[in-house]
Amino acid sequence: MSSSVGNTLVLRANLPGTREEDCYSWNYESLDEIKTELAAQEYLQSLIRRHRFDIDTIVEVPLGVESLAWLYEHMRLICVELGYYLSTLHGECTELGCPVMRASETTYYCAGHGRPRACSAMGYSVHTLDYAVRQLGSAASFPDRRHVLESEIKHFQSMARRLYRVFAHAYFHHREVFERQEATTGLYARFVRLARKYELTPESLIIIPELPTTI
Repeated sequence: MSSSVGNTLVLRANLPGTREEDCYSWNYESLDEIKTELAAQEYLQSLIRRHRFDIDTIVEVPLGVESLAWLYEHMRLICVELGYYLSTLHGECTELGCPVMRASETTYYCAGHGRPRACSAMGYSVHTLDYAVRQLGSAASFPDRRHVLESEIKHFQSMARRLYRVFAHAYFHHREVFERQEATTGLYARFVRLARKYELTPESLIIIPELPTTI
């Protein structure tokens, strides 16, 4: 992708052979710079690359984007990052070690089998992530990602409640992985800030103790 800044043509693309540490080496200073249908998504990605641990900056709704549409873009990217998160957790969270989904002492049943039933923690996490991705990609749930209706917030609430359990399981049962991931990505801090900002889950269900990044 390329765009013009003044009279200069700026190329924004990862060319073949680009080293991983050099990928996405461009940033957007404002949403107005992006002239595509996915402008909000690209701008949010740029914000996260530059300000990953500045949660206030990341969750602030930019001019030109509706509040719930901004939440939609956040949830999409959280699902993408959570996929990488689970790949890191996979070696620690095995079917033998975690045969059921627990967060602290609470056991959760998986809805990914037709009827809710017990499922390994990793199976529950993958099924829950699949559910969230399907919801976000569903034209029935979200007909227009740029104009999300108040009536559609119930979908965010349902997926946030389930996705929170994935973070809670990692915190209570794989603390080292959780802390390493949080120090690298700040993903949980961003997720819980959004959950509180948009009232996606009751405060009583936020069971992970406050972290420096979530206060």
